[in-house]
Amino acid sequence: MFALSPEQEMLRDSLAELAREEFADDAFTWAGEVPWPNVELLADRGYLGVNVGEAYGGGGMSEFEAMLTIEAVGRVCPDTAEFLYNQQLVAPRAIEMHGTEELKERYLPGVTAGETVIAIGISEPGAGSDVGAMDTRVEEREGELVANGEKIWVSNVPHADAAVIWAKFDDGLGAFVTEMDADGIEVQQHYTNMAEHTQTHFYIEDVAVPEENVLARGPEGFRRILQALNWERLGSSTLANAIAGCALEHALDYAEDREQFGQPIGEFQGIGWKFADMVKQLEASRALAYRAALDARES
Repeated sequence: MFALSPEQEMLRDSLAELAREEFADDAFTWAGEVPWPNVELLADRGYLGVNVGEAYGGGGMSEFEAMLTIEAVGRVCPDTAEFLYNQQLVAPRAIEMHGTEELKERYLPGVTAGETVIAIGISEPGAGSDVGAMDTRVEEREGELVANGEKIWVSNVPHADAAVIWAKFDDGLGAFVTEMDADGIEVQQHYTNMAEHTQTHFYIEDVAVPEENVLARGPEGFRRILQALNWERLGSSTLANAIAGCALEHALDYAEDREQFGQPIGEFQGIGWKFADMVKQLEASRALAYRAALDARES
């Protein structure tokens, strides 16, 4: 069993209050666009990058606290929570975990200020998310590293400054960071998925990869980048739980307002059973995500 500390409860509650006061009116109006006013407010209040080191403008907390911020905001505005998820537990997390000091200083202060966006490219048209079947490669030519390949289903590219790219090196799987406006990055297509989120297919053609931009490679490369990916998975679980909680709260409000046969439908026993099942499943999912996060932090 576990319980939130007083500091964690204060972080969650203060963020939930901020979301209700500032984000609720415009929630569900963003149509897949980044809610930049909300991002700016979160950055101004110090809630963007709570798990990034204080040296880079972050809160110096753990990934667990980052999960709490995603959940608190997502119960009100899922679009804002998705941005928090992407910029706290996805690509920037990989840079802080495995990047050189130069990379951290170059990108992380902008992330915590809400001014820099980092995307991540893993999936490919012929491999999906099977990293072992990736074709994107980084090879050494005349003493320099050069990348070639393509990535698909990449989020945040239209406003991303840089991306973490997974690729095969001569000595194993790994990842590197590239600017999205680097010579050789060619966007093939932007398209909108069923959730109204823009995703991108782009090519990587003879893109220079400075050695200091390599996050991981070699026999231990895959294990290293997988450490960061595991936090992405926990973050996506938290985001899903937040969206489910948001839907549950809206359903409860509707059940109180909608009347049938002279009473709110929420008072019917069958509807009550449905809500009981929803709460049970959501609480079980939240507990599992929390437990996995605490185990990962302690391992």
